[in-house]
Amino acid sequence: MRKTILLLIAIIMISCGEATTPKPKAYLSLEYPELGYNRLGIKKPYNFDVAKNTKIKYLPQSWLKIQYPKLKASVDITYRPINDNLKELFVEAEKLVIEHTVKADHISWRDFSNKENKVYGKMCEIAGNAASQIQFHVTDSTKHFIKGSLFFYVKPNYDSILPAVAHIKKDMIRMMESLQWEN
Repeated sequence: MRKTILLLIAIIMISCGEATTPKPKAYLSLEYPELGYNRLGIKKPYNFDVAKNTKIKYLPQSWLKIQYPKLKASVDITYRPINDNLKELFVEAEKLVIEHTVKADHISWRDFSNKENKVYGKMCEIAGNAASQIQFHVTDSTKHFIKGSLFFYVKPNYDSILPAVAHIKKDMIRMMESLQWEN
């Protein structure tokens, strides 16, 4: 019994050292190129600014894939002409966002309006491990409709890709703000 008590006292004495302190939060050391933009400059029904560090893949039907090779991501742009189908285009665009509710923790919408260039739409941010974290759609309400979606070429882990999402979000906002319709 004495040995057990002595052993317990010894363990308590040895374990009583300096108080442990929690480690500070660690942040990823990701480096992004400085923001710089070029005009898309192609013969499409639209034109906008794109980040200098991207590669543009031209697709049929005036669609684009704006690739971010270092971030393993792309912004997919789909263009659709309006032919008495504006309501269907809105429903389709918003339906694609709603499909992410299964994996999303939160979805927030932000209206966008540029009366000078006749560009009206919404940007949607999807928090969580969804396939696409940011989507937008814009239109002039009479002839043109564009949808943009951010995708990463990896299994979504929202906490890990959040800094890259924030970086590309700035580029997507710039696309919307600089968008002009070509007639």
